[in-house]
Amino acid sequence: MLIKVAIVDDHPMLIRGLKNMLDNTSFIEVTGTYLSGKELLNDLVQNRPHLLLLDIHMPGQKGDELAAVLHKQYPEIKILAFTNSEQQYYIRSMLQYGVMGYILKSSSESTLLEGIQTVYEGRQFFDAVIKDQVIKTLKNEQVSGLQKPTLTEREKEVLELIAQNFSSQDIAGKLFISKRTVDFHRANLLLKLDVKNTNGLVSKGIELGLIK
Repeated sequence: MLIKVAIVDDHPMLIRGLKNMLDNTSFIEVTGTYLSGKELLNDLVQNRPHLLLLDIHMPGQKGDELAAVLHKQYPEIKILAFTNSEQQYYIRSMLQYGVMGYILKSSSESTLLEGIQTVYEGRQFFDAVIKDQVIKTLKNEQVSGLQKPTLTEREKEVLELIAQNFSSQDIAGKLFISKRTVDFHRANLLLKLDVKNTNGLVSKGIELGLIK
């Protein structure tokens, strides 16, 4: 199955080069390219990708602002930040709004392709160059070891059902959403609670009082 990828960046030459590169892969289909968040949102009504390569620094609506809108309106679309910015503020902001990966534009083609595949499969991916920065960002978010992370209502519902030992498919049926959307929320929960697996989610959820 082809991974449908859309690109949002305000540099036409970069978009063109990136599209040409991705079009030459066997497992990716570029379904749309956009110079702004407004162009993307207008097209998403009819044309929805599996994954979005999103720049941060764009005129008008910044990447993190657009990520917040997409996280709310189209949670099934996975987002991979593709940017020049290594600033902790932007890393924190993008992660807060459900971005599942962060890659620098200076990275290799193989790193980008690995990131696309990994995020599409519902797992986080961070450029090796900024992994330490990501870890530092996450640690700074946990000012105290038992500080409660902010969860959306849907994430709370998914966490409760995970604690009841339901599978992603079962949860999808109970909440009337797709399994992919459940996996998206599960990935966000792993990131927000800073754990690596389901057992960790349940233990941390109980410890923080997030699970009844």
